[in-house]
Amino acid sequence: MTTTESSENEGLLVRRIKNGTVIDHIAGGEALNVVKILGITGTTQEALSIATNVLSRNMGRKDIVKLTNRELSKEEVDRIALISPRATINIIRNFKVCEKKGVEIPTLIEGLVRCPNPGCISNTNEPIRSRFKVQLKGLRCCYCDWVITSDITGHII
Repeated sequence: MTTTESSENEGLLVRRIKNGTVIDHIAGGEALNVVKILGITGTTQEALSIATNVLSRNMGRKDIVKLTNRELSKEEVDRIALISPRATINIIRNFKVCEKKGVEIPTLIEGLVRCPNPGCISNTNEPIRSRFKVQLKGLRCCYCDWVITSDITGHII
């Protein structure tokens, strides 16, 4: 490590990444849920760094997830929006932020969540993906109208 790299990393909890994605402004305590919905189990190829309950001027506390050599799909970003609607996605290439965007809660989600109603057609042997309308009070199944409500932290899952 050069002197410049050393001074640039002073005070950082986690080292910079050369290429990949940084998910910032995750609601405090939610980083492990973000990792779970991205399907990262520790047996995947990307290196993973997680910082939880980091002090934030705007949020009080926040979490950060860094993934090396991986950029997220729109579906993955939509999943993150359901857990942490204030999250930001930073695409890193050659140590520089090339793209920075906030997440947007989708109005309709397909195949991301399983309907808890055992009688719903999406839980039978029919070739149907689950479909939910995203509403303020939660997710409403498009097939049986079952509602999955938000928990006390205000996010769905």
